[in-house]
Amino acid sequence: MAKGYWIAHGRVDDPEAYDLYRRANAAPLAAHGGRFLVRGGTREVAEGDAKPRTVVIEFPDYASALACYRSEDYQAAIELRRGISESDLVIVEGYDG
Repeated sequence: MAKGYWIAHGRVDDPEAYDLYRRANAAPLAAHGGRFLVRGGTREVAEGDAKPRTVVIEFPDYASALACYRSEDYQAAIELRRGISESDLVIVEGYDG
């Protein structure tokens, strides 16, 4: 079965307040098998535009990736980052070819 991924490009305007979101998202990510593959780091935007921070989280499957995002715990975590950051998030099924 193909894995699921969250791919996000974001901007953090208040790093101190953003830490509250990070702490709050740990439990729902762990509960759904989420694992960070990319969490910031050095990068080069080779084409197009992207916000300054890239995050990739791997899940055991696409259904788990969706379930985590839709969970009450993660939705509560999102509220902690509203107004202090901006992000684009895509939830995608991996290639199992």
